[in-house]
Amino acid sequence: MRFAQDSTSGINVIRAYGNGELRVNESVYRGAVILNAATVIAEANIHNLDELIGLGLARLLALEPELVLLGTGAQQIFPAPSFGAQFLRAGIGFEVMDTSAACRTFNVLVGEQRRVAAMLLV
Repeated sequence: MRFAQDSTSGINVIRAYGNGELRVNESVYRGAVILNAATVIAEANIHNLDELIGLGLARLLALEPELVLLGTGAQQIFPAPSFGAQFLRAGIGFEVMDTSAACRTFNVLVGEQRRVAAMLLV
């Protein structure tokens, strides 16, 4: 699947997702990625949902999001309710979807200059 959005410069835009890769701007990532409009944190050794949510929230919360997208790979897989509840208690929106949908949603929201962060399994 290819994505193309070039309406703003200087922000992270997901250009492509598929075949075990995620391309943000001109960089290619394999494994998990945590990102917002300005930051990309590559977690190359993370390949499943339990490992991704086990990273802890500190890295994600440091990005100061108003909404967090969790992309769970090829299929939508819901984490334990306690994981999402942590965001809700902090007043941060939380959505779970497959990674393809999370990539598209991230691009739309970042293009609207929303404070969105995404945790994506590739």
